[in-house]
Amino acid sequence: MTKLAFITGTTAGIGEAMARRLAKLGYRLVITGRREQRLHALADSLRADYGADVLPLCFDVRDRAACEAAIGSLPEAYRDIDLLVNNAGLAAGADPFDESSTDDFERMVDTNVKGLLYVTKLIVPGMVRRQSGHIVNLSSIAGIEVYPGGSVYCATKHAVNAITRGMRLDLVKHGIKVSSISPGMVETEFSLVRYHGDADKAKAVYRGLQPLCADDVADVLEFIVTRPAHVMINDVQINPAQQANTYVSHRHD
Repeated sequence: MTKLAFITGTTAGIGEAMARRLAKLGYRLVITGRREQRLHALADSLRADYGADVLPLCFDVRDRAACEAAIGSLPEAYRDIDLLVNNAGLAAGADPFDESSTDDFERMVDTNVKGLLYVTKLIVPGMVRRQSGHIVNLSSIAGIEVYPGGSVYCATKHAVNAITRGMRLDLVKHGIKVSSISPGMVETEFSLVRYHGDADKAKAVYRGLQPLCADDVADVLEFIVTRPAHVMINDVQINPAQQANTYVSHRHD
């Protein structure tokens, strides 16, 4: 039987690339996001390009009640989720801690940590009942190292890594795999969101180097989910070749 994947944050960037890759691999899909028009456009594209069986589900992962209502509304045919990809996430602001915004803190914690927990808590019971499943959490190099101006974002991604490891310990007895992907710099809407729409600041992040693209991260997801049943890929870190860590990069003029 064709596997069913549930992916959060699919209306741009890495989430969209992952949805396309899984559709190409033959998965049935539940795609989610906050931007309804983009979500339905992606669903139409996946159907046209890959003949995918896809259900768009528009809600905000930060809203616990909305998560419960959306996932609770899934038709019977879309409830037995084999693969959960927790992709929804963001950075907000890049100021030193003493100059940073509490609103940005809440946005990051609510999306990157609480949103992941809300969605996973609603989907895991079905995996436990079936004694099978796979969860892939999108983390970041910021979950491995910290850097100036990123204290809270780094904290949220460190939390994602801790949650991933804890879930792996708790769920292994139920035959559920838990993996994470930790990218370095990826050129998507990420920096534009981080700098609150300032395109010049967003472009400067990648100046002088070739960042990853969303498809590079989708390649990692494909590798993880196509391993034999007895193999689990725990955690993958992927960087641009010119990025050594969170704050050391070799840039060309």
